[in-house]
Amino acid sequence: QVQLVESGGGSVQSGGSLRLSCTVSVSPYSKNCMGWFRRAPGEERAGVAVIGGDGTAQYADSVKGRFTISRDDAKNSLYLQMDSLTPEDTGIYYCARGETYRCASLNIYVRYWGQGTQVTVSS
Repeated sequence: QVQLVESGGGSVQSGGSLRLSCTVSVSPYSKNCMGWFRRAPGEERAGVAVIGGDGTAQYADSVKGRFTISRDDAKNSLYLQMDSLTPEDTGIYYCARGETYRCASLNIYVRYWGQGTQVTVSS
């Protein structure tokens, strides 16, 4: 059974920062492609950032230069550092685990999802 548990969401003013964390419970652990997805109000869930087992990262254009995805496989953890937040970043953020070592694109096939964590940015 694979479980992904997110933490770190909350409310922040525009220009602020938040750091999301995701802990992955899976045995045995493997360095699969992982990512963060966002469901903004009234929109479909969409990829924000993904990172392969080799550490190669890809970002949505809207977050490039502001968000940084990282992973610590020794801790079975995935992170998303979000800086210079704007109200457009508001939404539910989901941790996701793919099936492959590398991420072919931002639109990875997701086998497992976390429950989501709310991020609200006020102007």
